[in-house]
Amino acid sequence: MFARPALLTSLVAALATPAFAAGLDTSADSTAVIAPAPAAASPRFVFTLRGGVSATPEYFGSDELEVGPDLGFQFNYLALRNGRRLGNPDPWADNMGLTFGGSFRFVKERSADDFSELAGLDDIDAALELGGSVRYGTEHFAAFGEVRRGFGGHEGWVGEVGADAILRPTDRLRLSLGPRLFFGDEDYSATYFGITPSEASAALPAYDPDGGLISTGVEFGARYQINDVWGLEGAVTWEKFTGDAADSPIVEHGDDEQWGIRFGVTRVFSIGG
Repeated sequence: MFARPALLTSLVAALATPAFAAGLDTSADSTAVIAPAPAAASPRFVFTLRGGVSATPEYFGSDELEVGPDLGFQFNYLALRNGRRLGNPDPWADNMGLTFGGSFRFVKERSADDFSELAGLDDIDAALELGGSVRYGTEHFAAFGEVRRGFGGHEGWVGEVGADAILRPTDRLRLSLGPRLFFGDEDYSATYFGITPSEASAALPAYDPDGGLISTGVEFGARYQINDVWGLEGAVTWEKFTGDAADSPIVEHGDDEQWGIRFGVTRVFSIGG
């Protein structure tokens, strides 16, 4: 008498159990997990400063070297808050492929009172050249080009192109050697190699040079990594004036071959991140 209800109850329980279990499924595939939004990347700026001593010609065309300070700046890496990145976060690694950057050079003042051979010439204020650069690098080769405009002592345009063969005898030592070509416009050439009629003398006749290729040369560089932060860096340069620059009476009374040497300590700085 009670067998039929018991059977019905068992059947209902058997059918309801899978449906109930399916409604309580807690597997990873069907459960929605709300993850916190990723935090915005912190800005980070990595750069290298160099400080040391150098010996360079007293002025363009001089046959004497002058010892002075050597200062340098190198941009390494920039990470912005929006995720955009420029450069390489490893300050000791060379950028591979095509890269773009800034370029600057400081040209010290020239005072005729300091050099008897320049008597009668106008003084030239110190100049700061600012511009941009493009570089293509591989593990053992690099080529570059730079364009800058002068402010202060001269307001002309200059450019430089060069290439380097790169050797790495050890993981910490990097050696480079390659040619250099330096160009200047008419304003630059007139400032440093020209002589106006009002400045002219028997020793230094009037001279009006054109712009163009100013010099050709070679640079040998070396860099040694002491640790992740500190390093040593140096270079020896040689250049020879050409064209109108070489024909300048200023250069003819001095030397058309110019040597330079610098040596300094480098320090890597990392801000943010």
